[in-house]
Amino acid sequence: MKLSTKGRYGLRAFVDIAIYSEETPVSLADVAKRQDISISYLEQLMTKLKKANLVQAVRGAQGGYELTKDPSEISVGDVLRALEGDLSPVECATEEETCEHSCGATGHCTTRLVWKKINDSVNDTINNIFISELIEDSKRSQKEG
Repeated sequence: MKLSTKGRYGLRAFVDIAIYSEETPVSLADVAKRQDISISYLEQLMTKLKKANLVQAVRGAQGGYELTKDPSEISVGDVLRALEGDLSPVECATEEETCEHSCGATGHCTTRLVWKKINDSVNDTINNIFISELIEDSKRSQKEG
């Protein structure tokens, strides 16, 4: 599985917002400077994250973006799926019926077990890393560095 820039940059931007929005909403201009991501690209990413109800926009002079839930309730998997969509390595990793449509091997696919195990392993990992952990790690790194 290879993540696109949507997933990589989006997760970085999301963690940035999580860190800096504890007291006040974060402007995309500030995120863009800290993460070296264009504002126009950040706007596209925020649209996806808003649609998934992970961030909300706050209007006004002190406006910007903030999380809709506590960082301990949002997994990396939530963010990546909002940005990337389905993360399965192949179509039939989640549903056997799709094998017939993608490769025609329904019922006798010798490699489906491999794809399913990869899919399950990736999802188990990203579903069990929470944004709060990334915030703590970032703060620890800043103190050490």
